[in-house]
Amino acid sequence: MPRPLGELEDAVMTRVWQWNRPVTVREVLEDLQQERSIAYTTVMTVMDNLHQKGWVRREAEGRAYRYTAVSTRAAYSAALMNEAWSTSDNPAAALVAFFGMMSAEQREALRDAIRIVGHDGEAAPPAADADSAEHGPEPGR
Repeated sequence: MPRPLGELEDAVMTRVWQWNRPVTVREVLEDLQQERSIAYTTVMTVMDNLHQKGWVRREAEGRAYRYTAVSTRAAYSAALMNEAWSTSDNPAAALVAFFGMMSAEQREALRDAIRIVGHDGEAAPPAADADSAEHGPEPGR
């Protein structure tokens, strides 16, 4: 299970995830410098650490590297939530407390996710039409 990214690691990975293309240390540095004073070597070290930890892969391009995310922000977030939930001594109570903290938009996203996954944990097939998607699963399911 992943450990949470540090503050600077998260700032770097946010850019890698948002840009969704191979990036250089220089590109990340220039974007980070709009928010804070930071050295090239610091960003290079963070990106090397992220590579060593398996968050990014890199490909040599001349004397530099281009870095690409290994997984998505969504997969990272899901792994963190799963880790937190699985370490609870009362998983059901932890879920109830978590759901209680959710905004209306987050609860709607949860309902959408449950509809997508379906009741048996398998991805539900696409609805035949909008009407069937509104009325939920077929009887007996």
